[in-house]
Amino acid sequence: MATTETRFNQSLAKGFGILEAFSNHPGPLSLNELTELSGLDRSSTQRMLHTLVALGYLERGSNQRGYVLGKKILDRTFDFLRGHPLLERATPILEQLQQECGERVDLSLFDDLSIVYALRRQTKRQTFYATLVGRRMPTFSSSGGRAIMSHLPDAEVDDILARSDLRPLTPKTITDPERIRERVREARIQGYAICLEESMVGEIVLASAVVDHSGRPQAAIHISGLLAEWTLDSFSQRFSSLAISAARALSGRPNRN
Repeated sequence: MATTETRFNQSLAKGFGILEAFSNHPGPLSLNELTELSGLDRSSTQRMLHTLVALGYLERGSNQRGYVLGKKILDRTFDFLRGHPLLERATPILEQLQQECGERVDLSLFDDLSIVYALRRQTKRQTFYATLVGRRMPTFSSSGGRAIMSHLPDAEVDDILARSDLRPLTPKTITDPERIRERVREARIQGYAICLEESMVGEIVLASAVVDHSGRPQAAIHISGLLAEWTLDSFSQRFSSLAISAARALSGRPNRN
């Protein structure tokens, strides 16, 4: 991320650039691969790798071949989850919600052009990576993102859509801005958004937004099911009120002290 801000630390940014190179490449990466992905020269990459390995944020791959993310990364994930008041309050609510619905329930946090799953309670057979904490999904195409956008002014919704990479994740992903706006308007009326196979084939997901004391959306509660077991109408009738109630139970307070 290039910037002319004088307080921006370029060296620190280069280190994070090495770590972020693993975002789309989960396997071991070589020095040459990391040099190319990070955009740094070979010498700078070597120094960054040495430092990150020494600190525990990177480790050598099996047989000392390449580099992988280190277990120290999980320490910072733990710090974030432990220190977020909304997540602490949401945990018992999600537990109760899952007991009531018997489907996967999640809580995602709003982060501009994407939502980030921070709490997940899975059931049944599901793709491993799709149930992990930390997974990002586009705001424009996710039920949680659309539920969140339903609490934003139209100008902000337009801005999010204008800056988003409207690339389909499945053949069913809606990418037309006007059709997305229609879904956002529907969510404003209904109190929830619902997506069919827009993020994963065979999946139906319903979500309702969590707002703070000023009405600003901060997060979303999701309930996910399989289209092999539910129709759009039956899923909405069964779970919409549960998602709305859970989101309301979490709403109305600031996220952080």
